[in-house]
Amino acid sequence: MTRCRRGRMLGGMQTMRALRKLAPERGLELVETAVPEPGDDEVLVAVEAASVCGTDLHIYRWDAWSRQRIVPPVTLGHEFAGTVVEIGRGVRNAAVGDYVSAESHITCGACFHCRTGRAHMCEQTQILGVDRDGAFAEYVAVPERVLWQNDRAKLPPELAALQEPFGNAVFAVSHEDLAGKTVAVLGCGPVGLFAIGIARASGAGRVIACDRTPFRLQLAREMGVHAAVDVRDVGDVPAWFVAQNEGQHPDVVFEMSGAPAAIHDAFEIARAGGRVVLFGIPAEPVEIDVAGALIFKNLEVSAVSGRRVWDTWFRTRWLLEHNVVDLRPLITDQLDLADFERAFALLEAGEACKFVFHPLPRELGIEPRAELVWAE
Repeated sequence: MTRCRRGRMLGGMQTMRALRKLAPERGLELVETAVPEPGDDEVLVAVEAASVCGTDLHIYRWDAWSRQRIVPPVTLGHEFAGTVVEIGRGVRNAAVGDYVSAESHITCGACFHCRTGRAHMCEQTQILGVDRDGAFAEYVAVPERVLWQNDRAKLPPELAALQEPFGNAVFAVSHEDLAGKTVAVLGCGPVGLFAIGIARASGAGRVIACDRTPFRLQLAREMGVHAAVDVRDVGDVPAWFVAQNEGQHPDVVFEMSGAPAAIHDAFEIARAGGRVVLFGIPAEPVEIDVAGALIFKNLEVSAVSGRRVWDTWFRTRWLLEHNVVDLRPLITDQLDLADFERAFALLEAGEACKFVFHPLPRELGIEPRAELVWAE
């Protein structure tokens, strides 16, 4: 059997721009580097859009987590959309020209979790832009098994790139039936804001939120929150939530910030017999009075990370393709990779939500890199 892939050289171009962490220090560098060669089970994707995540900000800052996890040099970026321009010889279900995104967690496929439908918990996971080169580049090579097919007519690249982080909120919110219930969201970062939109779309009777950043609180209002407050403006945050809910404690609390004070508040805000979903990751261990905060209140507590592969992706696509949740208000700006310093400065200042880079120069178009024919 003969398998072929044909195309033109892309302007003779063998190198590409990429935003990389080159040294164990604060900052990133935009460099010219080699276009990756896809392995037998991989595809090469021309990156049309790649959005910035909080993880990228951690790596940019070179904080304690990054110092323990990241091994430079590495290209950042794990939320993206683009077009397949080359395929490895073992690829069977993808083709040149496919419009795709990707699950950023590359799992082993053989462990207990992978084989029981919980691949998001695989302990052998490699993450794009963390453990291997990611998508803040003109091209990225990814295994075929993590590809997600998009419909360009329904999702433009800037929204298709957001499916990966939006899926985190879809997974977190799916832990509870919210219809007719009062929902509290603590922390209005991107995933908290996504959760507000999903809660409204899920029929929550009232959605109440808090943060400490005016820019994010305004976005929470645009996403449909019924009331939002800057925690610095109130002396008793749990009491404020109760007052906003006609004197009753909310039914479900989503803690999305990871701030120790917010984690303590979450258990106090929830009604007896209610539900607390913990998604935010604290920078340090947090002590909780298990008896007083959880047991005596009969709380149900869920600790949630990532998204279920691939169940969550199907839910995510439906919500976005049918405009059930509109994420466009959360895209602060769309930039070229060269503008990365501005993007990270605004994110650090709390004056932005999601930046979307467009790595591939628009004038180049999307073309396969080269012709290759082989026989089997």
